[in-house]
This record gives sequence, C-alpha cells and structure tokens, in this order.
Amino acid sequence: MTTLKTPGNDSLKRLEDLRTTFERLRAERIRTEGEVERLVRELDQARTQARDEFGTDDEAELQRLIEAAARENTKRVADFDAILRDVENRLRQLGSEI
Repeated sequence: MTTLKTPGNDSLKRLEDLRTTFERLRAERIRTEGEVERLVRELDQARTQARDEFGTDDEAELQRLIEAAARENTKRVADFDAILRDVENRLRQLGSEI
C-alpha cells in the first residue's frame, strides 16, 4: 500500500522536527543563562577581591601594578645575585689570607 504524501503529513513531520530543535535550543538557552549568571558572580567576586587587595579593579591599573611588581622582582633578584657574589668573593679573600 502506498502512503499518500499530503501537505498535512509533511507539515506534521516538519513540526515535530522543529519541536525537537526548539527543545534543544531552549535547554541550551537555560544552560547558557545559568552559566552567564555564574560568570557574572565570579567576575563580581574577582573585582571585589582586586579592590580589597590592590585598591582597584581597573584592568589597566592592575596591569600596571603587575608590570611594576615584575620590574621590582627582577631588580631584587639582580641585587641578591650581586650580594651573593660579594659574599663569595669575601670568602675567597678570607681563605687566601689564612
């Protein structure tokens, strides 16, 4: 027996396909909205923490602070290296004097 193709049958099939797509997209929207809410809370917490620890939550200012800290760290490492070399040289001098 041959199934007749009628516009109504095609529309019902298409409607079912669209319903599946709609349900998938609706679930994805709900998941995405939850993710956005979570990320907004995390961002607010990070901003609060930055203000508490660094006095600002401005990204440019934080970047400037990071760069300044990196420069200071590099200087301190170089200073420590110089101190160690000086101590080492003094120990050699004391060893040669004995």
